[in-house]
Amino acid sequence: MSRGSIVFIDDEAELCAAAEAWLGVSGFAVTSFTAPQQALDRVEPGNVDCVVTDVRMPGLSGIDVLRHFRAMAPDLPVVLLTGHGDVALAVGAMRDGAHDFIEKPYDADHLVAVLDRATERRRLGRELHRLRQAAGGAELEDRLVGLAPDMDSLRQSILQLADIDVDVLINGETGTGKEVVARALHDYGSRAKGQFVAINCAAIPETIFESEMFGHASGAFTGAAGDRVGKLDFARGGTVFLDEIESMPLALQAKVLRAIQERSIEPLGSNASRPIDVRFIAATKVDLKAESEAGRFRADLYFRLATVELAIPPLRQRREDVPLLFNLFAANAARRFKLPEATIPPLPAGLAASDWPGNVRELKAVAERAVLGMTRQGAVQQKARSPETLADRVARFEAAAIEAALQDAGGSTAEAAERLGLARRTLNEKIVRYGLRATAEPVR
Repeated sequence: MSRGSIVFIDDEAELCAAAEAWLGVSGFAVTSFTAPQQALDRVEPGNVDCVVTDVRMPGLSGIDVLRHFRAMAPDLPVVLLTGHGDVALAVGAMRDGAHDFIEKPYDADHLVAVLDRATERRRLGRELHRLRQAAGGAELEDRLVGLAPDMDSLRQSILQLADIDVDVLINGETGTGKEVVARALHDYGSRAKGQFVAINCAAIPETIFESEMFGHASGAFTGAAGDRVGKLDFARGGTVFLDEIESMPLALQAKVLRAIQERSIEPLGSNASRPIDVRFIAATKVDLKAESEAGRFRADLYFRLATVELAIPPLRQRREDVPLLFNLFAANAARRFKLPEATIPPLPAGLAASDWPGNVRELKAVAERAVLGMTRQGAVQQKARSPETLADRVARFEAAAIEAALQDAGGSTAEAAERLGLARRTLNEKIVRYGLRATAEPVR
């Protein structure tokens, strides 16, 4: 089975032949071109997993190749082969969407490692696209990502229930995304124009719970200088999400049950009931039926909430989704931290088999730490294969960070220096050293 389809572009025929031979032996299907325009004319992006191109070629440059394929298929990875003098150019190109760059002469094993990462990302992207097309709801796919059958069933249930005005109980371990499911039920239904009011039942002190939930009238207690609208009334026309409902004290459960049953509330200090038009969605991380049988949760409230139950599978039960989620979280983290795509690491060995007690939330944190770890330490997972020295890696990161700061500061070295915590003279020296600008601004 092929490890991926690669297009290799270099104006030197000997390098193309060597790449075809080595990558072919390594399990890739390779098509090479010595004329970049010929590659642009003949290559159909949908049939390719990665493009590798030299930067300096007669006619069209590797940057032109990058721009062409980025315009046609933004998710197609493009790897640049650069000479030593092209590093600053390549760093800028990575900020424009290049997957990675490798300095010539390159180590063949390092190239294979880079291509493995690129083709895996391409495969995961295709899987996500296929899943979106099959479900017919790209936005929901972005919220609840997963290829496992249980996740597909959950998405279908959300779409079916969203417009049915029935209360729902969501079961799921910590970190599985219970609020994400609740928001999806709200956003895809007729109540989307109303408020989504999330209430953490474990975070509201019992002494102020009634006032927070039902509101109060002026003078209801010391300090109640005016009327206050409670959360249930504020959500009128929308959805109330009762998170960690198992943490609600028994005495308060009776009052919430009455509000759910009657769809009305009575603010503290008032003798008049107010009707409320809300949908209730509750979430729990425990077996609420068992809690009710043990007397720790009101059985009548449980049965009232559990008209419809949705279960979110823990991550350990859908391990096939771990690489997809890791890649998604790592890519999002790189964008948020304004880091180049090459800082997105592969899934660390052994993690796919982890039990993930923190579920998706834990995996997200691992992915973000991995991205930051790659930034601080260089390509840790590939250090044995990489021909770059530590100084080269530090310089590459420093140049990328300075380039990003200059872009964010609109080209002002004064503002960029302040963002980076550097003296302007020091920053100007580094700008010149890395060739990031033809002339640096003078220090005034």
